[in-house]
Amino acid sequence: MKSMLGLAAAVAAFATPVAAQAPADLRAAIAADYGANLGALWEHFHRNPELSMLEVQTAARLAQELRGLGYDVTENVGGTGVVAVLRNGSGPTVLIRADMDGLPIREATGLPHASTVTQVDVDGVEKPVMHACGHDVHMTALVGAARQMMARRDAWSGTLVLIGQPAEEGVRGARAMLNDGLYTRFPKPDFALGFHVKAGLPAGKVQIPEAISYSSSDSLDVIVRGVGGHGAAPHLTVDPVLVASHIVVALQTLRSREVDPLQGAVVTVGSIHGGIRHNIIPEEVKLQLTVRSDSLEVRNHLMAGVERITRNTALALNVPEDRLPVVSQPSPGVPPVINDTPLALRLRQVVVDGMGAETLIPPERMGMGAEDFALYGQPETGVKAVFMDVGGAPATGEAAPHHSPEFRIEPEPAVIAGAEAMVRSALDLMPRTPG
Repeated sequence: MKSMLGLAAAVAAFATPVAAQAPADLRAAIAADYGANLGALWEHFHRNPELSMLEVQTAARLAQELRGLGYDVTENVGGTGVVAVLRNGSGPTVLIRADMDGLPIREATGLPHASTVTQVDVDGVEKPVMHACGHDVHMTALVGAARQMMARRDAWSGTLVLIGQPAEEGVRGARAMLNDGLYTRFPKPDFALGFHVKAGLPAGKVQIPEAISYSSSDSLDVIVRGVGGHGAAPHLTVDPVLVASHIVVALQTLRSREVDPLQGAVVTVGSIHGGIRHNIIPEEVKLQLTVRSDSLEVRNHLMAGVERITRNTALALNVPEDRLPVVSQPSPGVPPVINDTPLALRLRQVVVDGMGAETLIPPERMGMGAEDFALYGQPETGVKAVFMDVGGAPATGEAAPHHSPEFRIEPEPAVIAGAEAMVRSALDLMPRTPG
């Protein structure tokens, strides 16, 4: 159902061309656009999710929308990535990113627009697919922001780069786009912006952390080897189940005894597999870990600590030198998302001035989730980056967590607030050059 604000704005939009509306009318213009276009677009994205690196139809639709607005669009960047460029005179270059992928989850919200899609994943297995993390909101808001920036070309000067990124889940897509020339084939940004919708935040509210926004994430595989044998004669073996059990416990000392209690850090063993029968001591046990932190220093310490503890625990339990644990990283992880503080403070004021002081709420961490948006603003790139959170809590009922089959958000206020925050930030960063 369209909000009263959306209906009123829609009437005003027919009377006054969007391009002629003053910046103060931005929210009304986006609300009108939601009623006319964006609401249906969000529902399309939600009903038709696709898995990481398989976002073929999603990317095609996003590209179609941006190309239809007049942007210069390139597809298949870093796989299925989309890059849209709008050059509008001299000035800074601003990049705005939205991610596109869904998750292998069967939706259980019971809502009329629920996804019933299945898709064969990259591993060859057919899986249900759901937008259980709000990427449908991000793409829809990107299109909304694109329309407003095109309509307001007389209010800014510079180059706008919009990207639809694949495979944020699994933190692979940003690296793939960068490796495929995002910062060399296309205008390199001075500023990179993005946001994530949060089901646990009041709908339409905005958070902008001064520094740490999301944690680092590294996945590690550990093979714990031993000497197998009969369960009735353990003295003739080196039991890798016992060794692995000691390692799991010892790894927790990294957080509890080696990292400042005020620093964010997590080492979680999410998977442990070994053995085939009750009375057989196996040759090896496999562990899978996630390691997370809020600083590069802590990240490096945790990663080195996993190597040290696994090796030395095995030595202490008499594992032969030639069978010590092997620690590997199946794919590159990502560092923490750390906002550029001066830019974050500037954009906080932009939100307060343009969207109202009540819109900006104090940052509140809700765990140690990771985001590969971090890669766009690493120090070596010279790009100043800020990542925001936008609330999308459902109007009724308790919010289900992200990645849950019952995950849902209120799309209209989230899309409107996300698009408005991106547009107001971009307009502030690319003011019209005199003359």
